[in-house]
Parts: sequence; structure tokens; C-alpha cells
Amino acid sequence: MILYIAEKPSLGRAIAQGFSGQQQKQDGYIQLGNGDCVTWCIGHLLEQAEPDKYDPAYAKWALQHLPIVPQDWILVPKKGTSKQLSVIKRLLKTATHVVNAGDPDREGQLLVDEVITYCKVKRNIIDNAGRLLINDLNLNAVKKSLSNIRPNRDFTGLSISALARSRADWLYGLNLTRAYTLLGQRGGYSGVLSVGRVQTPVLGLVVRRDAEIAQFQSKPFYEVLATLATHAIGDDSSQTFSAKWQPSAACEPYQDEEGRVIVKKLAQTVVSKTRGQLGVVESYTVKDKQSPPPLPYNLSSLQIDASKRFNLSPKTVLNVCQSLYERHQLITYPRSDSRYLPMEHFSEAPKVLSAIKANAPEQQSAVDNANSKLKSKAWNDSKVDAHHAIIPTSRSKAISSLSADEAKIYQLIAMQYVMQFYGPHKYQEQTAVVTIAGGVFVAKSKATTDKGWLALTKQSEPKQETKNEPALPTLAKGQSLDCIDSQLVEKQTSPPKHFTEATLLAAMTGIARYVHDANIKKILKDTDGLGTEATRASIIDLLFKRQFMQKNGKEIHATATGKALINALPSESTRPDMTAIWEANLDKISQRKMRYQDFMQPLTHTIGELINASQRIDTSQFAGLASTKPAYKKKWRKKKNAR
Repeated sequence: MILYIAEKPSLGRAIAQGFSGQQQKQDGYIQLGNGDCVTWCIGHLLEQAEPDKYDPAYAKWALQHLPIVPQDWILVPKKGTSKQLSVIKRLLKTATHVVNAGDPDREGQLLVDEVITYCKVKRNIIDNAGRLLINDLNLNAVKKSLSNIRPNRDFTGLSISALARSRADWLYGLNLTRAYTLLGQRGGYSGVLSVGRVQTPVLGLVVRRDAEIAQFQSKPFYEVLATLATHAIGDDSSQTFSAKWQPSAACEPYQDEEGRVIVKKLAQTVVSKTRGQLGVVESYTVKDKQSPPPLPYNLSSLQIDASKRFNLSPKTVLNVCQSLYERHQLITYPRSDSRYLPMEHFSEAPKVLSAIKANAPEQQSAVDNANSKLKSKAWNDSKVDAHHAIIPTSRSKAISSLSADEAKIYQLIAMQYVMQFYGPHKYQEQTAVVTIAGGVFVAKSKATTDKGWLALTKQSEPKQETKNEPALPTLAKGQSLDCIDSQLVEKQTSPPKHFTEATLLAAMTGIARYVHDANIKKILKDTDGLGTEATRASIIDLLFKRQFMQKNGKEIHATATGKALINALPSESTRPDMTAIWEANLDKISQRKMRYQDFMQPLTHTIGELINASQRIDTSQFAGLASTKPAYKKKWRKKKNAR
């Protein structure tokens, strides 16, 4: 008997529908006509045991017990899952072949693998297990996946990576949460001070941004704009345009770290020296440029766009996507970190476009003008593995039957897909470099020549093509120009903006921008990000629930408790460097470029050092802080995605 183990009941039902013949629905599984069975987990059926499973003394939180580091890890059934776990265990006893049908990601791989191991399946069955990867719950897509089952051993690295992540998060979160909660209590705080290897650096971003804004002092800086006129050629006409002064290296002592001139007298000198003088064209170029359509969405990019356009929280977007995927079967697997598509999907484009046109009348014109033969850079097999970008399926279902949020998200995903069948946005860029009295001035102009995919979007054009600018006159190298005016423009520096859910999510996905170490930046080039596509929304939500952050309109501010925790922790725990390196190393494990022990041993040593360092902090900063959760009412429990 072949046993297919899905991650959720909805996926299990979809798999069963991919088989012909009579089927019998049993308690916790479906028996196929040929005797094979499809069963399912309910997310994770197992979880890391509480510390007191290793030693009853650990039931009480005490600094002398830390760090707690299990030698032999124990998994226990999650509350409310024992019945389904028993069903799977019974089916595994008679199975001759097993197929892992978890979701196509790191966690999906582990949650089925760990059940198979926990149930003590024979070694030869484990070695010969299959892996079913499903990104689309529609019948034809499921049948296609069933005909392409891969060896589960090909994904051993992914499973080990997920296991390492799970254990590392347990070690880090449990030990540091207990340590700082106890220290907080010593200082007079009665709540739980939760620490996590992802949540804490995210909170650190917010705390430091708030501090930058609070400490910011606006300062003036100065620019010089020259108005230049061409000499009349053949008639009495003359064209004018503006050029901006580019300070030379000699001006560096008079500039801030952003290169802005902060000494007014220097700018005034440039104005007086250039006004009424002749300018000479040093170079003049006209370049035709283009920008390709933006790639289809992965989960984070979709959450960012939805937050900006519809003010939907990342968690809401994920929940809506799950509904569109599981209930309506209108989109492909939503927890994807990929923005690329496999070449085999290209032939299905006409069907998907037809479905979009039928489902969303507002997009009929966009689909009618699409060219399904165009192949954007999104189609790239080398950048697709277990899952691909989030796109619409070929299923037809009226958008009027969806909720308001479901309709918004579906149309966002659909339009991003339609863009792949439009040409690039083309524009012409003019650049003139002019010298006036020894100073260098630059003028630029950009003008769209073909909107291409940009015709489909109501949002502003990308920054490099934000708007059409007045065209420059046609110039020639060595041409003389009249500087008919020079003006000093005084501006004020502005503080950074408070994070919003969209910008905080963007910061988590592009965390290298917040890392100062050049070597770490290099490591993060390909494995950039705090958390994963599936966990980022829950991390942000968790920080709100634990009252470390709060919203003021769209703005996110750290609470007094959040600030106190970040200020008490060592810097390496509050910055993204460490956890970003974790993600890089976890990625190496998944690719079998690093061993499990080579990741866990240094980590365990680091946790010991952090515990020792915590004993030296000033606990008085926790006095007087409001708390909502007593420290000892609940055991510390690691929840899925709570990092």
C-alpha cells in the first residue's frame, strides 16, 4: 500500500481527487480504489518538548539552570493532534511505500519527515520514500504533480535545515527568554521578556529608528542651480534648461556624510562665480533605455504591495492568500519565496490569461492586449526548485463570489502575471555635463517612448523613471552656453520615517541594508532576509501581541517595554547580522554545503556566552514598566513561527 501524507486535510483531498476510481472517506484518511491511502497532518503534529521533559527541575525558571541544552532531543504530540497522529501511525505499519506530500517549503518538508521518523518506520521505506510537490490545488495541476514524484532523499538537506532551525530557535528563544524574564523580575518587571533570534532584531530595527527620529536635528544644506541658454543657430531662438552643481572633491570638508553642502558661503561663492559666465558642454549623451516587467510576486513582495495599496496587514494578506489557494483554488502555493516560473508553465499561459479575463471583468482589456507569446525574464528554470512565484491558476470563478480582500489580492496577483506578457517600458535619457567657471554642472532628462507594461499600473513609475522631464536641447561637445542665472537653493535635512508594516516587512526581506560589516553583506547577497516568507507576518504580529510595538496610525513605534528590552540585550542579539548569518548557514545546510553539527555547536557556545553576559546588565531599567503577562503563570512554549 502506498501512503501519501499531506500537510493539511485540504491538500489531502486535492491529492485524492487526482486519482480515478471509487474512494472511501475514512476517519483521518481517504482510501483509494486500488487500496492506496491519502492521509494528512494538521500542520505540525509534533513539537519540541518542554524543558521539564528533560529534567523536572527545569519546570521552575532559575538562572542556575541556564543554558538548557538537550543532548537527545524529544518530540511530543501537539495538543489536539494525538488522534490524527495515531491514524498516520497505524497506516504506516502496513505501508510498503510512503510519499511526503508536505507543502513545498522547508517546514512542509520537515513536518512530514519528522512524523515518519517519530513513528519508527523501517529504514528501507524511509530510504525509498517519494516527494510530491504541489503548487496548485486544481485537478489538472495535481495530476501533473502526481506523475512527477521525486525521491524524498533529494530533499534531505531541506529537512535537516528545518530541523536545525527548529532546535536552534528553541535553544536561543527559551534560554534568553528565561534569562531576561528573570532579570526583569529582579528589576521589578512582572511580565515575560520574550527573546527570539528573528523577533528581537526586528524589534531592534524599530527601537533604533525611533531613537534616530527622536534625536534628529534638522540642518540646512545648499544646492546651486544654473539656468543655461543655447546660442541662436540660424535664427533668433534660444533654448534654456537647468543644470545642478556637482561639488568637487575639494568641497568634501564642507559636506555632510550624504555629500550635501552644509556651508552656505561655499554655495554663494559658486553662484557669484558662475552667474553671467560662459559654460562649455563637456559631454552630451542620448541613450535609449528600458525596464522589464516586474517579476511575479513571492509572498513578501505581495504583502508589501498590499500594505501600501490597501493598508492590509501582512498577516491578513497571508490568510487571504491561504483562502484563495485552499478554498477557491484561484492562486498557486502562497508561501513561496520565489519570483520565477518554470518553463513548463509557459505553455499554460493562454489558459491562465483566459481565466483571469473570465474571473475579473476589470482586467479584460489588459488581457486582450497581452501577447501570450512574449517571454519575460520570469521564466527561468534555474531559479525554480520546490516552488515558484505566486500566480493565478487556470480555474474560472467569478470575482464577485470572493470577499472584498480576496478580490483585491487576486487582482493584484493577476495583474502582476499579465504584465509578463507586455513589452518593456522604454524611455530615452539625455545627460549633459557642463563646466562653468571651473565648476561642473549636470542636467538630465527622461522621457517615455513606449509605456509597455507600465500602461497596466496606476502606481508611480519606478524610481529610475519616475516622470517625464523637460527635454534638453540638442547639444554638442565643446558648444558654448550662456549661464543667464545661478540660484542658491536652501533645503532642510529631514528625519527618517517611522516604520510601517510595509516598510518593516521590506526591511526584513532586504536586511543587508542594515548590516554594516562588509563581509556579512557579501554573505547576504544571495540569502538575504530575516525570517522566511511563511514567518515574517507572524513575527510582526507577535511583537504587537507581546506589546513590544504599537501602532500610531500606520506608523509603528516601540513601547517602553520594547525599548528597555533592546537596551538591556547585548548588541549582537538586537541586530540582524547574527540571525542573517543563521539563515545563510541554514541555506547551506539545505544545499548540503554545511553539516548540522557545524551549525549547532558554535551556536550552543554563543548562547552560553550570551547567558553569562546577561548577568552583568543593569536591571533597574525594568522598574515601573507595565506588564500584562505574569512570568510564571505559563510555561515558555515555542509556537510554530514564533521566533
